[in-house]
Amino acid sequence: MAHGSCKVKVLPSSPKPQFRKPRPDAPRVLALEVLTQVNRHDAYANLLLPKVLGQSDLDQRDKGFITELVYGTIRMQGRHDWILSQVSERPWESVDAGIVDVARLGAHQIFEMRVPVHAAVSATVELARKVIGESKATYVNALLRKISAKSSEEWDSLIDEIADPIERLAVKYSHPEWIVSAYFDLLRESEEVQRALRANNVPASPTLVSWPGRSTQEELIALGGVATEFSPYGASSLQIPTEIDAIRQRRAGIQDEGSQIVAHVFSQAAMGRSSWLDLCAGPGGKAALISSIAQLNGKEFVANEVSPVRAKLVEQVIAQGEVWIEDGRDLSERNRSFGAIIADVPCTGIGALRRRPEVRWRRKPSDLPGLTKLQGELLDSALGLVEIGGIVGYATCSPHLAETKVQVSSALKRHPNIRQISVEPYLPKNLEGAVVNGAMQLWTHRHGTDAMFLALFERVS
Repeated sequence: MAHGSCKVKVLPSSPKPQFRKPRPDAPRVLALEVLTQVNRHDAYANLLLPKVLGQSDLDQRDKGFITELVYGTIRMQGRHDWILSQVSERPWESVDAGIVDVARLGAHQIFEMRVPVHAAVSATVELARKVIGESKATYVNALLRKISAKSSEEWDSLIDEIADPIERLAVKYSHPEWIVSAYFDLLRESEEVQRALRANNVPASPTLVSWPGRSTQEELIALGGVATEFSPYGASSLQIPTEIDAIRQRRAGIQDEGSQIVAHVFSQAAMGRSSWLDLCAGPGGKAALISSIAQLNGKEFVANEVSPVRAKLVEQVIAQGEVWIEDGRDLSERNRSFGAIIADVPCTGIGALRRRPEVRWRRKPSDLPGLTKLQGELLDSALGLVEIGGIVGYATCSPHLAETKVQVSSALKRHPNIRQISVEPYLPKNLEGAVVNGAMQLWTHRHGTDAMFLALFERVS
């Protein structure tokens, strides 16, 4: 019997999905490049970003977007990481670094910027496809869709449920826990600690400084600047500083008002002495102002800086005087003494977190022993170089007790031939709430400046 032929119906194959080449927008690509350099290769955002933007042909609007995205993401990445960790199937600390950085950028656009959620997600996924590949981009897509299902306020409510107060504020205000603890040691009250943490998350606009004898505060105000509240030299400016003639001609500079106040107070205290030394002068902000005041008042000025690169920067901005390139601890070999010395020592820098947001993630409590040892040795050197009757200023850009109050009390114990003198007579008249145990401690949330510290000593024998 003949068998009938059995036909198999062949269905037309479904078309393969077309692979679309990723087309991320240039501003986000550039933002991720800078973020990666800062987070993975120890670059500083305030140095790298202006350079990268200067080399790009993007318009001002795009440059503004990149600036807000980069600084903001670095500043708030502690909070972003906590939120992302709540939806990640893997422990967040074990997630690929590329995914982490792209997801942080996406989270910042979703929660902290005026970017519509759908645009923030799709543009960030497009960036991920280009930079870290399709499979990782799929994971980024899933993460961003999950976190954007809740509003920023809903996430805040979850953060508020964290039981430990230090951890809760660390997540809420995106600071490491050790800095939150240090603030509690100093400020005591939870409400004031929160004000201080909040202030560190508000971007600071550039503050200009006039260098007496070369420019004036009035000149900066005439250019549209607004006079600083406490410093007699400064003005805040909305202009791009490098486009201001006085700065291009090196007659004025860019310097936080807190640093200007340190230079001013030291100079007023030093006025009765004929020779002044800046022991740790690089990169030259305070040295430029102090040397100008010294020159106007007929004082001899010397700047010392251990780094040759930074010493060159000092040379370019001081009004007068020699620049030495030495370790500040070894200056006794020069057989010179001075009537007034400022030691603005290397420190954790946690007083300038609004200007240098990466410092909060880069510094660790384990940095403190090495730094405090160096600070003590530099202060000892200054106290050994100053004449009898001379003044030493000890300054840090950190409010941390180990770098401020503890250093002062330790120095007084080590050196029976010195006494601490109060900064009060030398402060700007309208500066209030800035004196602790005779020393000056500025705070960003109280004074609108970096949290600078300055103690004054007099050598009595």
